[in-house]
Amino acid sequence: MDWMNRGTHPNPATNQAGAAQAPQTTGRRRGDKLTKLFHISSVILLFSATILAVALLFSLVFSSTNKESKFIDKSKLQAVFLNGGQVYFGHIGSLNDKYVALNNIYYLRVNQQVQPDTSTTKTSSNDISLVKLGCELHGPVDQMVINRDQVLFWENLKTDGQVAKAVADYVKANPSGQKCDTTSNSTTQSGSSTTNSTTTPAANSSTTKQ
Repeated sequence: MDWMNRGTHPNPATNQAGAAQAPQTTGRRRGDKLTKLFHISSVILLFSATILAVALLFSLVFSSTNKESKFIDKSKLQAVFLNGGQVYFGHIGSLNDKYVALNNIYYLRVNQQVQPDTSTTKTSSNDISLVKLGCELHGPVDQMVINRDQVLFWENLKTDGQVAKAVADYVKANPSGQKCDTTSNSTTQSGSSTTNSTTTPAANSSTTKQ
């Protein structure tokens, strides 16, 4: 009868193996959770670093533009000097790394004599006119958008300077704004017709001699 009782006793080796297997399974599950948590943390950290880098880049770009815009004196005229030697006067409305927007625009025009005056002993005399933009042949609007790579530099103008005074005189002489007079002259030569059209500003320039 002993052999029947022996078969009912639990095997110690089997119990020890089962007891040892349970902690291993629990350890694997904990390791998998830690691995997933590590991956999630890495993704979140990488995403945050990307957002921070983009924000820093935008901050550098816009801060440099805003710093330069602070130098614009809204109460004064500005002079914008271009690569080709031309200079325009007016009010800078907006300024960034792409363009400079200019309003209320004036520019200088040199009036050269076709036949020099030989009765005088003066060597040279140049008439320089400050012209209001708007009465040119192509009829531009009194606004200009200049590519930033074409601008050498810009500066604020003193209110007692010659350009500022000439602009003030023009505004006083034209309280209703700029008016343009158009004159067309037609001549016929050798059976062919030639039309010369000139567009001149009405009292839109102030002349100074140098």
